Amino acid sequence: MGTAGQAADGSVLEGIRVLDVSQGAAGPTCGALLGDLGADVVKVEPPGGEWGRVLGPPFTEGVASAFLAMNRNKRSVVVDLKRPGGADVVRRLARGSDVVLESFRPGVADRLGIGYEDLAAGNPRLVYVAISAWGQEGPWRDQPGVDGAVQAVSGIMSVTGTPDGPPVKVGTPAADMSGGFVAVQAVLAALYVRERTGRGQRADVSLLQSLLAFQLPVLAMYLATGEPVGRLGSAAPYAAPNEAYATRDGHLMVAAYTPDRWPRLCAALGRPELAGDPRFDTNEKRVRDRGALREELEGLLRARTTAEWVEELGRADVICAPLLDYGALVQEPHLAETGALWPLEYQAGGTMRTVANPLRLEQAPPRPRRAPPHRPGESTCEVLREHGLAEAELERLLAGGVVEDPSRHA
Repeated sequence: MGTAGQAADGSVLEGIRVLDVSQGAAGPTCGALLGDLGADVVKVEPPGGEWGRVLGPPFTEGVASAFLAMNRNKRSVVVDLKRPGGADVVRRLARGSDVVLESFRPGVADRLGIGYEDLAAGNPRLVYVAISAWGQEGPWRDQPGVDGAVQAVSGIMSVTGTPDGPPVKVGTPAADMSGGFVAVQAVLAALYVRERTGRGQRADVSLLQSLLAFQLPVLAMYLATGEPVGRLGSAAPYAAPNEAYATRDGHLMVAAYTPDRWPRLCAALGRPELAGDPRFDTNEKRVRDRGALREELEGLLRARTTAEWVEELGRADVICAPLLDYGALVQEPHLAETGALWPLEYQAGGTMRTVANPLRLEQAPPRPRRAPPHRPGESTCEVLREHGLAEAELERLLAGGVVEDPSRHA
């Protein structure tokens, strides 16, 4: 097993071995981000591959494009945990690993023989991260859950959408993504503790609690007042103006709610007297009378194009931004110059673009290190040999269908 810390090649997690038994989005995203930092990540898949491989369209060379993005930096091993001997293979891999990621419903890993107690018995230094929808405790622990269900329960759909419309799900899997990021924090924190104590530990990552933390400012407002925030479209419940307004040819996000920027906005719009209007002269009043404020501002902003207003308000140091769709976003020079998108090779022989790891480290920058596994189990034999499995035993497991490697059938 590796030792946490910066290696000679600048990788923070060089030498750290991660065994990713998770499926879906949260766990795989965590594994991919750890791989960006230099960890050696082995993905354990069931026969036929995990269900995320077919979660599309779109597909890239027959594999779901999102799956490829969330499983970069990994080698795939196929193990049938329902066959006798399958759990033994995972336990062997865990003995030589530093981190295990799993996303079974609570109790399932224990029943399969790969729970924390099973794996830590052979490796007390193991960091074991269990990711689930509702957490390992509480009355909901045994209920199935996916991102949409967690969003529904979390309250985030009650504050997303327009006042006269239905509740709306966030347009990206917010529970899964926030859970994946929290899982990375759990791994790094537990590895840091292990450096001081010599022992690993189990971490419980709940998608629900991760999404509650994602809503911290708005949920804190409700906890303080007991008043529902409601759905406000693009507006913020705590500040105004702080929302998207229609222009002549599109929409412009304007954030001019601070005492210095509100008068600047009014002056740039040609209505300096609006800053002292008794309806709008404090942020609290503007929030309370948001409808009238919107009518005043949008009537002015519709006179010019979005680009014209971006230039004009920029000169006045008023925070604003055009609303871009993905097509416009990925063409922005800022993304290219800051490395926000990475070219990602995949083993079928092509290259796709993916979202970069957002972490920026001067001395140990993350980067994609390995193509995602195109075929389930394509590294099974390679990985098991690395973990000391004798050739005769490997052949026995392959013959019995306990493990699979497509290269053996080529």
